[in-house]
Amino acid sequence: MPRNALEPIDPLRPEELEVWYSAEQQKATVAKLLGRVGLTRRRAECFVRLWAYLLIKQQQSLGQVVAPPLAALDPLEGAVSCTCREAAELFYAGRERGSDRAAGLMLDKLLALGLISKQFDGNTLEITIQPLPELGGPEATLPELQLDNFDPRCDAIPVANLLMANYHWMNRHESATTYHIAELLRTWAAKYSKGMRVLRRCDNLNPVGFYLLYPTQKSSEIHFFEAASKGLYLGTFETEDPFDMAEPGDESCRAIYIRSWLIDAPYREQGQSLFLADTQQVVAAMQGDFPNLCDLYTRMIYPGYEALIHRLGFQKASGDAQSSVYWVYLALDRFLAIDLAQSPIV
Repeated sequence: MPRNALEPIDPLRPEELEVWYSAEQQKATVAKLLGRVGLTRRRAECFVRLWAYLLIKQQQSLGQVVAPPLAALDPLEGAVSCTCREAAELFYAGRERGSDRAAGLMLDKLLALGLISKQFDGNTLEITIQPLPELGGPEATLPELQLDNFDPRCDAIPVANLLMANYHWMNRHESATTYHIAELLRTWAAKYSKGMRVLRRCDNLNPVGFYLLYPTQKSSEIHFFEAASKGLYLGTFETEDPFDMAEPGDESCRAIYIRSWLIDAPYREQGQSLFLADTQQVVAAMQGDFPNLCDLYTRMIYPGYEALIHRLGFQKASGDAQSSVYWVYLALDRFLAIDLAQSPIV
């Protein structure tokens, strides 16, 4: 006999999640999360399924009267137990079955991104969903922000941690990679720091945004036309950087490589316009050091910035059929001509 749509499912089974939280609801919630640094669509899908499952499981364990479908994903009341087997059934439902270990690795990634917290009691995991303002969670009053030069003495480590969330998918050795990034930032700052800027909180001066405009030697320009997945350097253990930095006064330097441009998710709406305007000013200032600059390139790694990139006018330059990473290009003069005060970019 078919199940009554209003009859609670007891016990809840992971494969029946769509009865409670439909595919359409999941897709809409995932779309709201994609602006977070380091959160790919696949990770967002797993996170949304995990949240819905834990919410229903908790409500049923508390004896609350619940019936499908859920209207929204409400905050959990503390931690909820979940095994890696349950997580595997959630994450890989309707596709080739993943292992318990693969599900555990996905949980580790969600933890690293600050979406969940978890504790292991020796038998099962106790998982808590962290508050998310973009999904209607409690919002803290955000401090004022200020623009500043990158300080290699004070900013290298916190900025490396911020960047690591963006490159976490490329390397599992997180602590070693964070060290590698911090060392590179200090090395580049010693050579040419004008293109390194931060967006920092006014209350504690911690950086919550960072960009790096890297003047590129003419001999390295060929790499902008190769597969973008090759030569990933900042977030990896590659020993040789394929992009050599140009020195001030180099009249053959034509390209700026935007090696990084990101704002931590809670501050993105507040700081994005400010950061873009600052980027324009710094690009213009760099023309004094490199008079023949005319090209802007960046590597499209994180999908959360794809819409902004296209609104600014960047075009796909080259890609790799085996990877979601690709190069985008914009003429420097076109970027400087954008009237950010009048144009609805953000």
